Amino acid sequence: MKVFKFGGASVKDAAGVINLVNVLKTIGYKDTLVVVSAMGKSTNALEDIIKQYFQDKSKTPSSILPLKEYHLQIAKDLFPDQKNEIIDVIHELFEELLSFLKSNKSPDYSFVYDQVVSFGELLSTKIIHHFLRHQGLESFWLDARNCIKTDDYYRSANLNWDVTQSNIQLQVGNESLVVTQGFIGSNSNNFTTTLGREGSDYSAAIFGYALNAESVTIWKDVPGVLNGDPREFQNTQLLNQISYREAIELAFYGASVIHPKTLQPLQRKEIPLYVKSFENPLAAGTSVSKGKTLDPHIPCYIVKKDQVLIQLSSIDFSFIVEENISYIFGLLHEYQMPVELIQNSAISFSVCVNNKYKRLEELVLVLRSRFNVEVTEVVDLFTIRHFDSKASQFINNKGKQILLEQRTSETAQFIIKT
Repeated sequence: MKVFKFGGASVKDAAGVINLVNVLKTIGYKDTLVVVSAMGKSTNALEDIIKQYFQDKSKTPSSILPLKEYHLQIAKDLFPDQKNEIIDVIHELFEELLSFLKSNKSPDYSFVYDQVVSFGELLSTKIIHHFLRHQGLESFWLDARNCIKTDDYYRSANLNWDVTQSNIQLQVGNESLVVTQGFIGSNSNNFTTTLGREGSDYSAAIFGYALNAESVTIWKDVPGVLNGDPREFQNTQLLNQISYREAIELAFYGASVIHPKTLQPLQRKEIPLYVKSFENPLAAGTSVSKGKTLDPHIPCYIVKKDQVLIQLSSIDFSFIVEENISYIFGLLHEYQMPVELIQNSAISFSVCVNNKYKRLEELVLVLRSRFNVEVTEVVDLFTIRHFDSKASQFINNKGKQILLEQRTSETAQFIIKT
């Protein structure tokens, strides 16, 4: 069994769906499980619908219409000469979405988030499944929520590996081509959960691990893993080979091509991960597997934008010792603040966090009861792996204030005020 994952950019319109089919025909689709993300910017659109829902529920029906029309147009473009049953399926899914929002009584934003954003993946896989069958590729549609079981930590759920593996092995049978959703699962009460943004890569790895796949391939709009995001850095180069360990390091620091949790299950079974271009499917791309640490061995540039730098100092000039640090990390966990970088001295503690759950104000209020607190919002965190003098000079050339700098033998990190 092979596992393919197609992201939202690859299926953002009818041309993208047609290209997905062409990739399968070119590479081969026997014994293949295809994991698909929501189409285009659907997840962002669904997030806007959720925000509107919590602000003014009366506007919910009208806020849904543009996204519904977007999916209907893709379906009409794929089936221009006939009325395919997918049109009815799309209408039914949006009716189900609206019904949930009308009947929901929960004030829990994260719970509502997971129930709503999951419709992006359900819509995309239904459309692709119907088009595959229309093109003569007999596919089986699989609801990932019946396989991937998690806890109740909405928006970033933790996997129950034993139950998930058993479910996948039971439900993925001898079908030649299976289409399923990335990003989503369900808890023990069968409420939908999600695996975190960009979690579709993780879904592909989960299925690959459970099925003892021969390989997992992530299809992107880039030729493979580059040594920097071409939207942020100039003259980027293709990395032909990356070891599992190095790829995990890059993912940890925020390399956007591979999701941080994707690599660990693949490494355990030594399942190779390929990152290839859906525009040129026969090109080699990047292999993440056993072998060289990095080929070619060059600096790798990573940036995480819109971060928050929190700088703490003791009110009475006492040392910030283990007890204080433990207390700080307890709060960071409680207020769902992913930590990107830490630095401490005898009487100060600095931490760069991602305020993706919008709980910064609550956290700071609690911290001020025990520390002097300075907060700098909208900062960029730059990381350079395998840096050299030329690579380090890149930061100085940006001409912006460096708020914090940290180096190890392999990695240099800089927090810069934007």
